[in-house]
Amino acid sequence: MSPSKRERDYARRRYEEYQKRQAERAALKAKRRKQGIAAGIAAAAVLVVVGLVWFLAIRGSGSATPAANATASSQPSASPSSSASAASACPPSTAKPVSKPEQWSKAPSQAAAKGKTYTVTLHTNCGDVVLSLDGAKAPKAVASTVFLAKNGFYSNTPCHRLTTQGIFVLQCGDPTATGNGGPGYHYGPVENAPKDNVYPAGTVAMARAGGDGNSNGSQFFLVYKDSTIPSDGAGGYTVLGKITKGLDVVEKVAAGGAKGTTGDGAPTTPISITSVTVTPSS
Repeated sequence: MSPSKRERDYARRRYEEYQKRQAERAALKAKRRKQGIAAGIAAAAVLVVVGLVWFLAIRGSGSATPAANATASSQPSASPSSSASAASACPPSTAKPVSKPEQWSKAPSQAAAKGKTYTVTLHTNCGDVVLSLDGAKAPKAVASTVFLAKNGFYSNTPCHRLTTQGIFVLQCGDPTATGNGGPGYHYGPVENAPKDNVYPAGTVAMARAGGDGNSNGSQFFLVYKDSTIPSDGAGGYTVLGKITKGLDVVEKVAAGGAKGTTGDGAPTTPISITSVTVTPSS
């Protein structure tokens, strides 16, 4: 074999080996990319599970937290443009959280509200939300809520929590805006909870600590879209009334979304209760 032919054969083998290595590298790169995608999906699934566990957990001994339904449909997060539009729809909120709200040693007697109904108007920076509270069906909760409203406990307090995935509620009634604040007392058990765990849009219900039906305090939630909320073994959540006017105000806030990526956090559109008007209906 002439030197030139040997050189050509050697060059051809070098080129074939180079092509083989390139093909192996491409295959390995594709495999790693596929594994990376799978790992990303797995990581996302872990984050969802961790978020759900956090959502169901009790955030401190005094927290009041409605539990989520893991099988409920999710509401897509609002786009930046819709969030900005919703935020601009409300005048700025001037309410500031307080570290030490007024406290009472015991809940008021249910006799004050038993058999009575009340019209309670939440004046907010985003508009009025009018509630009808039923003391016949939830005398303990109505007596407490009316008592706190008349004593200014809810005035100038931010609604600290909005949930837009799994369940659809705006939570208010904690002057500290931490989810752990209350009036110094708790009461129970749960009153007037739906047997099917379905809370229709417009429902007004008491928040409580997970698994504890005797942990009702001052926090309540406004349901802006039909929600299924499991009772978590504590008998559900006390339904004390319904929204008769101003559901669109809550929907407007919900349209702005919640801060963070889990669909559960402070509303992007700040809303605060500036004052409360209570009128006995019967």
